[in-house]
Amino acid sequence: MNLILFGAPGVGKGTQAKILSHVYHIPHISTGDILRNAIKEENPLGLRAKEYMAKGDLVPDDVMIGLARDILDSDRCKNGFIFDGFPRTVAQAEALEAIFVELGIKVNRVINVELSDAQIVERLNNRFICLECGKIYNFGIDKFKAGDRCFKCGGEISQREDDKRETVMKRLEIYRTTTEPMRNYYSEKGLLQNINGEGDINNILQRFLRALQN
Repeated sequence: MNLILFGAPGVGKGTQAKILSHVYHIPHISTGDILRNAIKEENPLGLRAKEYMAKGDLVPDDVMIGLARDILDSDRCKNGFIFDGFPRTVAQAEALEAIFVELGIKVNRVINVELSDAQIVERLNNRFICLECGKIYNFGIDKFKAGDRCFKCGGEISQREDDKRETVMKRLEIYRTTTEPMRNYYSEKGLLQNINGEGDINNILQRFLRALQN
Protein backbone atom coordinates (compact mmCIF):
# COMPACT_ATOMS: atom_id res chain seq x y z
CA MET A 1 0.00 0.00 0.00
CA ASN A 2 1.29 3.45 -0.95
CA LEU A 3 -0.15 6.38 1.01
CA ILE A 4 0.38 10.13 1.29
CA LEU A 5 -0.89 11.94 4.41
CA PHE A 6 -1.19 15.68 4.72
CA GLY A 7 -2.97 18.23 6.85
CA ALA A 8 -2.28 21.28 8.96
CA PRO A 9 0.24 21.10 11.83
CA GLY A 10 -1.28 19.51 14.91
CA VAL A 11 -4.02 17.47 13.21
CA GLY A 12 -2.39 14.19 14.29
CA LYS A 13 -1.20 12.85 10.94
CA GLY A 14 2.20 11.87 12.33
CA THR A 15 0.65 9.84 15.15
CA GLN A 16 -1.68 8.02 12.76
CA ALA A 17 1.12 7.42 10.25
CA LYS A 18 3.18 5.66 12.93
CA ILE A 19 0.25 3.42 13.86
CA LEU A 20 -0.63 2.62 10.24
CA SER A 21 3.02 1.78 9.62
CA HIS A 22 2.71 -1.05 12.15
CA VAL A 23 -0.72 -2.14 10.90
CA TYR A 24 0.36 -2.47 7.26
CA HIS A 25 4.07 -3.23 7.85
CA ILE A 26 5.26 -0.40 5.63
CA PRO A 27 7.66 2.44 6.49
CA HIS A 28 6.47 5.78 7.83
CA ILE A 29 8.47 8.46 6.02
CA SER A 30 8.36 12.08 7.17
CA THR A 31 10.36 15.05 5.93
CA GLY A 32 12.61 14.64 8.96
CA ASP A 33 13.17 10.96 8.12
CA ILE A 34 14.14 11.86 4.56
CA LEU A 35 16.71 14.39 5.76
CA ARG A 36 18.12 12.24 8.56
CA ASN A 37 18.53 9.29 6.20
CA ALA A 38 20.31 11.48 3.64
CA ILE A 39 22.74 12.91 6.19
CA LYS A 40 23.45 9.44 7.53
CA GLU A 41 24.20 8.13 4.04
CA GLU A 42 26.51 11.10 3.35
CA ASN A 43 25.74 10.96 -0.36
CA PRO A 44 26.05 14.13 -2.48
CA LEU A 45 22.41 15.12 -1.95
CA GLY A 46 22.68 14.41 1.75
CA LEU A 47 25.77 16.60 2.05
CA ARG A 48 23.96 19.42 0.22
CA ALA A 49 20.99 19.09 2.58
CA LYS A 50 23.32 19.13 5.58
CA GLU A 51 24.88 22.41 4.39
CA TYR A 52 21.49 24.12 4.14
CA MET A 53 20.34 22.80 7.50
CA ALA A 54 23.57 23.87 9.22
CA LYS A 55 22.87 27.45 8.08
CA GLY A 56 19.24 27.25 9.20
CA ASP A 57 17.98 27.49 5.62
CA LEU A 58 15.17 25.50 4.01
CA VAL A 59 16.36 22.59 1.90
CA PRO A 60 15.51 23.42 -1.77
CA ASP A 61 12.83 21.45 -3.60
CA ASP A 62 15.26 19.83 -6.05
CA VAL A 63 17.28 18.39 -3.17
CA MET A 64 14.19 17.17 -1.28
CA ILE A 65 12.75 15.55 -4.40
CA GLY A 66 16.07 13.85 -5.13
CA LEU A 67 16.23 12.52 -1.58
CA ALA A 68 12.64 11.29 -1.78
CA ARG A 69 13.45 9.47 -5.02
CA ASP A 70 16.39 7.71 -3.37
CA ILE A 71 14.14 6.39 -0.60
CA LEU A 72 11.37 5.34 -2.99
CA ASP A 73 13.88 3.43 -5.11
CA SER A 74 15.34 1.60 -2.09
CA ASP A 75 14.44 -1.75 -0.54
CA ARG A 76 12.89 0.15 2.33
CA CYS A 77 9.85 1.01 0.19
CA LYS A 78 9.60 -2.19 -1.82
CA ASN A 79 6.37 -3.21 -0.04
CA GLY A 80 4.86 0.27 0.16
CA PHE A 81 5.19 3.48 2.15
CA ILE A 82 3.39 6.20 4.09
CA PHE A 83 4.58 9.71 3.25
CA ASP A 84 3.76 12.04 6.15
CA GLY A 85 3.84 15.78 5.50
CA PHE A 86 5.59 15.44 2.15
CA PRO A 87 4.99 16.77 -0.44
CA ARG A 88 4.20 20.19 1.05
CA THR A 89 3.40 22.12 -2.13
CA VAL A 90 1.76 21.49 -5.49
CA ALA A 91 5.17 21.93 -7.16
CA GLN A 92 6.61 19.17 -4.96
CA ALA A 93 3.56 16.99 -5.65
CA GLU A 94 4.04 17.37 -9.40
CA ALA A 95 7.74 16.53 -9.16
CA LEU A 96 6.95 13.53 -6.96
CA GLU A 97 4.33 12.35 -9.48
CA ALA A 98 7.03 12.27 -12.17
CA ILE A 99 9.12 10.01 -9.92
CA PHE A 100 6.14 7.71 -9.33
CA VAL A 101 5.71 7.37 -13.10
CA GLU A 102 9.42 6.75 -13.58
CA LEU A 103 9.57 4.06 -10.89
CA GLY A 104 6.20 2.51 -11.75
CA ILE A 105 4.66 3.38 -8.38
CA LYS A 106 0.90 3.74 -7.96
CA VAL A 107 -0.37 5.81 -5.04
CA ASN A 108 -3.42 4.12 -3.52
CA ARG A 109 -4.76 7.02 -1.47
CA VAL A 110 -3.96 10.57 -0.41
CA ILE A 111 -5.50 11.32 2.98
CA ASN A 112 -6.14 14.85 4.19
CA VAL A 113 -6.71 15.09 7.96
CA GLU A 114 -9.13 17.92 8.80
CA LEU A 115 -9.44 19.85 12.05
CA SER A 116 -10.64 23.37 12.83
CA ASP A 117 -8.05 26.09 13.47
CA ALA A 118 -9.42 26.60 16.99
CA GLN A 119 -8.91 22.91 17.84
CA ILE A 120 -5.43 22.90 16.31
CA VAL A 121 -4.37 25.92 18.36
CA GLU A 122 -5.76 24.38 21.54
CA ARG A 123 -4.16 20.99 20.84
CA LEU A 124 -0.69 22.38 20.10
CA ASN A 125 -0.82 24.98 22.85
CA ASN A 126 -1.45 22.13 25.31
CA ARG A 127 1.47 20.05 23.97
CA PHE A 128 4.68 19.80 25.99
CA ILE A 129 7.82 17.73 25.46
CA CYS A 130 10.54 16.23 27.66
CA LEU A 131 13.87 17.82 26.76
CA GLU A 132 15.70 14.58 27.62
CA CYS A 133 13.77 11.65 26.13
CA GLY A 134 11.37 13.49 23.80
CA LYS A 135 8.18 12.11 25.36
CA ILE A 136 5.12 14.16 24.40
CA TYR A 137 2.65 15.32 27.05
CA ASN A 138 -0.78 16.91 26.62
CA PHE A 139 -1.72 19.20 29.47
CA GLY A 140 -5.43 18.54 28.99
CA ILE A 141 -4.86 14.81 29.49
CA ASP A 142 -1.64 14.39 31.46
CA LYS A 143 -1.70 17.67 33.45
CA PHE A 144 2.05 18.06 32.90
CA LYS A 145 3.30 21.54 32.00
CA ALA A 146 6.54 23.42 31.40
CA GLY A 147 8.90 23.09 34.36
CA ASP A 148 7.53 19.73 35.51
CA ARG A 149 9.65 16.56 35.43
CA CYS A 150 9.12 13.70 33.01
CA PHE A 151 7.78 10.61 34.78
CA LYS A 152 9.69 8.42 32.31
CA CYS A 153 13.24 9.79 32.64
CA GLY A 154 13.06 12.71 35.07
CA GLY A 155 14.01 15.26 32.41
CA GLU A 156 12.63 18.77 32.30
CA ILE A 157 9.35 19.30 30.43
CA SER A 158 9.13 22.31 28.15
CA GLN A 159 7.01 23.75 25.35
CA ARG A 160 8.44 24.08 21.85
CA GLU A 161 8.41 27.56 20.37
CA ASP A 162 6.52 26.07 17.39
CA ASP A 163 3.64 25.10 19.69
CA LYS A 164 3.04 28.50 21.27
CA ARG A 165 -0.21 30.18 20.24
CA GLU A 166 1.28 33.04 18.19
CA THR A 167 3.63 30.71 16.32
CA VAL A 168 0.86 28.21 15.63
CA MET A 169 -1.25 30.91 14.01
CA LYS A 170 1.65 31.84 11.72
CA ARG A 171 2.23 28.18 10.86
CA LEU A 172 -1.43 27.83 9.92
CA GLU A 173 -1.25 30.87 7.65
CA ILE A 174 1.73 29.35 5.83
CA TYR A 175 -0.08 26.02 5.55
CA ARG A 176 -3.20 27.60 4.02
CA THR A 177 -1.07 29.33 1.41
CA THR A 178 1.44 26.63 0.49
CA THR A 179 0.05 23.19 1.34
CA GLU A 180 -3.74 23.32 1.31
CA PRO A 181 -3.87 23.83 -2.51
CA MET A 182 -2.74 20.19 -2.80
CA ARG A 183 -6.29 19.25 -1.84
CA ASN A 184 -7.53 20.27 -5.30
CA TYR A 185 -4.50 18.74 -7.01
CA TYR A 186 -5.12 15.27 -5.57
CA SER A 187 -8.91 15.58 -5.69
CA GLU A 188 -8.74 16.07 -9.46
CA LYS A 189 -6.71 12.84 -9.66
CA GLY A 190 -9.42 10.97 -7.75
CA LEU A 191 -7.02 10.07 -4.93
CA LEU A 192 -8.14 12.38 -2.13
CA GLN A 193 -9.88 11.11 1.01
CA ASN A 194 -10.77 13.59 3.77
CA ILE A 195 -10.62 12.30 7.35
CA ASN A 196 -12.08 14.03 10.42
CA GLY A 197 -9.24 14.59 12.91
CA GLU A 198 -11.51 15.22 15.93
CA GLY A 199 -11.59 12.86 18.91
CA ASP A 200 -9.14 10.48 20.50
CA ILE A 201 -6.40 8.54 18.71
CA ASN A 202 -8.36 5.28 18.46
CA ASN A 203 -11.48 6.92 17.01
CA ILE A 204 -9.41 8.66 14.36
CA LEU A 205 -7.57 5.41 13.60
CA GLN A 206 -10.88 3.63 12.98
CA ARG A 207 -11.81 6.33 10.45
CA PHE A 208 -8.49 5.74 8.68
CA LEU A 209 -8.99 1.97 8.60
CA ARG A 210 -12.51 2.27 7.24
CA ALA A 211 -11.34 4.66 4.52
CA LEU A 212 -8.51 2.37 3.52
CA GLN A 213 -10.71 -0.74 3.49
CA ASN A 214 -12.94 1.00 0.97
